[in-house]
Amino acid sequence: MRKRKWIISLTAVAALFLAACEEKSEGVAGEESDDKVIVVGSQASDAQIWRFIAESDAAKEAGIVLEVEEIDGGPQLNISTVDEEVDVNAFQSLAYLESFNAESGEKLTAFATTYLEPMGVYSDKYTSLDELPDGAEIAIADNPSNASRGLLLLQKTGLITLPDDFGALGTMSDIIENPKSLKFIEIDDTTGPRILPDVDIALISNTIALEGGLNVLNDSLFYEEVGEDTKNNINILVTQPKNADNEEILKLGELYHSEEVQTYIEKEFGGTKVPVQVELTELEK
Repeated sequence: MRKRKWIISLTAVAALFLAACEEKSEGVAGEESDDKVIVVGSQASDAQIWRFIAESDAAKEAGIVLEVEEIDGGPQLNISTVDEEVDVNAFQSLAYLESFNAESGEKLTAFATTYLEPMGVYSDKYTSLDELPDGAEIAIADNPSNASRGLLLLQKTGLITLPDDFGALGTMSDIIENPKSLKFIEIDDTTGPRILPDVDIALISNTIALEGGLNVLNDSLFYEEVGEDTKNNINILVTQPKNADNEEILKLGELYHSEEVQTYIEKEFGGTKVPVQVELTELEK
């Protein structure tokens, strides 16, 4: 009987020990851990990058332990951040964040810039925008941030004119001049590469283009470049306001721009994720 009681006692101690270990392994959101575990929510190529960062020498040297949660869909990623299921998300542009906060009433905040993924103008029918006929059909995203971004890109090509105060949530109704009488067809932007045979041109973000086998630098007729008029399109790292001054979380911006990580991104994505490392205050001017 004594032997049996001793075994039971050891089992109880082991259970308590395991429970304590599990509690300590919680991330920043759980606030129970002494470890520097940060949960990053991301998707597609961005998730691939953050999995690399999690295993990088740069992360080890910084003493940061990352857990990457791949979550499909921008709204879901932001909601997961609001609900503190992830500490940080990495997938969206500044304009997308502003749109989400405006529509949801949330106050997620950016704390670092990462890159500009150029949106491009693509066509299966034409090799130059000069060939575009009157009344051409233009596929454009059905979400506010990417739609306004696409319209700004079209203005850059000279095809349309927008008002000076055209903002990150501007729409097609804001167009001042449309000399070719372009016809806009709203699409789920994830279908951009697939619908190219059915339209004259399509405005496609780089993440979607990459997934469709397109390289914006080589395959588009025209694409964005880093500048004053694309600052709202720069991608950012986002967290809850209460985490925005957390020293460990702030290190993620430095990790992303480390030489080791940038070399990997350049090799994997053919230069289509243009690094941008500026203070967020520069984007707000």
